[in-house]
Amino acid sequence: MKTGIVILNYNDYETTKEMLENIKNYKVLDYIVVVDNFSKDNSYEKLLKYENKKIKVIKTDKNRGYAYGNNYGVKYLIDNYKIDNIIISNPDIIVKEEAIEKLVKDLKENKNISLIAPVVHQNGEISRGWKLPRFIDEVLSNMNYIHRFARKKLFYNEDHYKEEFSKVDVVSGCFFMIRKDVFEEINFFDEGTFLYYEENIIGHKLKDINKESYVDNTVSIIHNESVLVNKSISSINKYKILKTSQKYYEKNYNHINIFKMFILRFVYYISLIVSYLIYFITKPFKK
Repeated sequence: MKTGIVILNYNDYETTKEMLENIKNYKVLDYIVVVDNFSKDNSYEKLLKYENKKIKVIKTDKNRGYAYGNNYGVKYLIDNYKIDNIIISNPDIIVKEEAIEKLVKDLKENKNISLIAPVVHQNGEISRGWKLPRFIDEVLSNMNYIHRFARKKLFYNEDHYKEEFSKVDVVSGCFFMIRKDVFEEINFFDEGTFLYYEENIIGHKLKDINKESYVDNTVSIIHNESVLVNKSISSINKYKILKTSQKYYEKNYNHINIFKMFILRFVYYISLIVSYLIYFITKPFKK
């Protein structure tokens, strides 16, 4: 089975370079495509030096977001190489070759698995997978402080991960492997979002066509979470982008009515006002 990986870079040459140095000689990876998502610095020019028969560095014509950038790389991979599996990876990932080898083996030996992901270690915590949110979960996630408890309810119990494989609705988007044919069937990432909710959308798309996502509990990676995002976007702007994607997801995938959308947005705007108040009150003490 041929495997290709897509790595998305935006103004983060050093992190992407470090990952390339780690994986460039992995025999399990047949092709590596680095997508520079229209960086404002000279990342693209610096990354070009890594090009060879195995590694290709390409650049988008505009920064249209995470989904667009990854799709750009995935379609290049499919159009130019004969592959079976596609890995989507953030550049801030540390992964061993044997971990990728095990994920490839999982897809080869288990025809019921369409998407496979490792256990993700990030910021001292473990991320495996979660359930697709219901409308009430989304409303609660828009409430200050309460959102932390609402988020925890979406996680599976520890007992869910006792076996080698655990079926989940959604996996972390920082690193996962999907069958090429399945990715084509669901029409790749939905480019209607700029950032966030890509994982829930992929999970929803797979569920709609009765395809299954799993976590391999014997495989783990390290994710230096949000290196790229934290460098580029303020916390309040990230929150706004997150909730714009939430609105898109609820409208286009959960198909909520106007009344529910009003409730969702009303709670969001209240929480945004509270966030601004907290920011301006605490700002003088952060200097």
